[in-house]
Amino acid sequence: MHGRPRKAPKPEDAAASAAKAEKLRALQSQLLHNHHNQIYTKEALEISAKLLEANPESYTAWNYRKLAVEHNLSHSESDPDTVKSIFSEELRVVENSLKQNFKSYGAWHHRKWVLSKGHSSVDHELQLLDRFQRADSRNFHAWNYRRFIAALKGIPDEEELKYTTKLIETNFSNYSAWHNRSVLLSHLLQNKVKGFFPKEKVLVEEYEFVHQALFTDPDDQSGWFYHLWLLDQTVKPETPLLVSTWPAHGSDIIVSAEGCLDGRALSPFTSFHSDAGTFPLILYFNEAVEGVNSSTVTVKSVFTENKDLVWKPLATMCVQPLSSKHAERQSVEMILWRDVNFHFYDAHVQESSPIAYFDRLSIKKDHEPAASKWHAKTLVNEIALVRQLLSEIDCKIGKLTLARLLMAHDAMVSYMAPHSHKKVHSEEVLQLYSDLMELDPMHSQYYKEAQSLVLLQQVTSNRESLLKHCCHHRVSTSSSVGNSVCLRLNNLSLSRIGCVEQLLWVQMLDLSHNELRSIDGLEAMQLLSFLNLSHNKLSSFTALEPLRLLKLLKVLDISYNEIGAHPVDTRRYLCSSPLSHTVGSDWNFNEFVPDDAKVTNYWEAFAIFRGFNLTQLDIVGNAITDEKFKSFLIKVLPTLKWVDGEELH
Repeated sequence: MHGRPRKAPKPEDAAASAAKAEKLRALQSQLLHNHHNQIYTKEALEISAKLLEANPESYTAWNYRKLAVEHNLSHSESDPDTVKSIFSEELRVVENSLKQNFKSYGAWHHRKWVLSKGHSSVDHELQLLDRFQRADSRNFHAWNYRRFIAALKGIPDEEELKYTTKLIETNFSNYSAWHNRSVLLSHLLQNKVKGFFPKEKVLVEEYEFVHQALFTDPDDQSGWFYHLWLLDQTVKPETPLLVSTWPAHGSDIIVSAEGCLDGRALSPFTSFHSDAGTFPLILYFNEAVEGVNSSTVTVKSVFTENKDLVWKPLATMCVQPLSSKHAERQSVEMILWRDVNFHFYDAHVQESSPIAYFDRLSIKKDHEPAASKWHAKTLVNEIALVRQLLSEIDCKIGKLTLARLLMAHDAMVSYMAPHSHKKVHSEEVLQLYSDLMELDPMHSQYYKEAQSLVLLQQVTSNRESLLKHCCHHRVSTSSSVGNSVCLRLNNLSLSRIGCVEQLLWVQMLDLSHNELRSIDGLEAMQLLSFLNLSHNKLSSFTALEPLRLLKLLKVLDISYNEIGAHPVDTRRYLCSSPLSHTVGSDWNFNEFVPDDAKVTNYWEAFAIFRGFNLTQLDIVGNAITDEKFKSFLIKVLPTLKWVDGEELH
């Protein structure tokens, strides 16, 4: 534990362990017998107490004692002394168990359960906590229990904050004390308690406090984590923000069933092809929000009235169908992702530029100049301080903090001046993450994903950089695809998706030849109809779960990934189990799976692709792919016209 090497047990130690195990097995057997037969005598409870004092992690024993307490209370005839005695005995057993292992989840939970009944005094609890925290001041179980006791006793957050100060000044490497300090300050700032308002004044004092820890031992991470929390408090808006929308604010949208209209070149920001006469209306917030409905959002449209809209996460707004023949159209032309099928836009032709309305995507922010100046000044000061520290010592977490500060500063400048999209520090941040990957290879994937976000911010920061990745895609006859704008983000070594708030307009996206293990975030791109994810590192079908929310998706290329290559996929997402009785019970899964197939190899694909309206799917090059599996997918996806480049008949 914590980097300490294990030592081989001595012969006498092994003998003692064997004797202890034999004793525990005997106690466990007696406990289970009493539990199954609902025996709650004094002798039975003593057996459970002996077991818990020897092994506090026996959850069954703790649950047995809860049942015993409830049983004995029902036979106590409401005698106060008897009730008090029952709960006092439970507290005694817990305390003895904690002496054996003061990090036992079951013991701390049981003590909370006893005190929550309201029959025991809490006056002794803080003294008990002091003893445990002297033994290990970073024991997060004890800190969590301290918050519970403070709430029961009504101890003000201000007093508990002073306690964290005392322990931090004793040992600034106390992670748990720093964490508890952030919890307490969050409450105090949110409630604007006297002495903790304005927020800016409090944060300045906290920055000064944590600086002492950072400069005393820069390699100790506890203070840095608290500094990260302060940074989040500095840059996070007080209320949710509407970051971007599609259609862009103030734009005129042309909904057509054809790829072009009257021979004019159309921008993806102002035009949308629809087979069904509908188009999504997307509001992208900086965090999860509630209360989005027709009374809080007004939409002025010639297609529909505001009162007719039904709002829900990732919903679509229906407009008047164009005609019945258009509603039945589907793309049957195979989409090819070869370089010869694309050509770049002329950067000098502004009229036909696909990003002519790029600036309209971002929402103009109303902000208080004084507050914004303080935020920017604070970031500048912290950047200078960390630079000074790094000039004296090479510190991994210092470099990481500098990268975060620089990105926060660029975001703050962009917030204060929405039309100034240049990311001043991007190159420096990219270099910092490259340095960190060499200095700390164990966490290289984390740095790689952070670097990917910086790269995407560079690409989407202004119209000139974005235009370099926009292409026309041409096929021979398909009017619904011809001249479509494709955003090509291939061959960028991306390992994470980001900046989707700038990409809500994209209908065709090429993310091939990257290093993606996850596609979280793509669900916001509701216009996506054509998506290339080939030659990445997706290791399971459940990694494709965000695609289930893309109702317009017609063409998907997931060829040459790692699906099925990992017997135990530690990166897999949560997916419905075939043994579940609550999810998928009406899916008729067995109708699609071959008789001799292994269920686990097909269930994920069925759970993800069920209900898709794909016309083209490329899946070749994955370990799971064979003719039997392709036949299964064709059954699950009856709308398919093309599979791995072959037309279905």
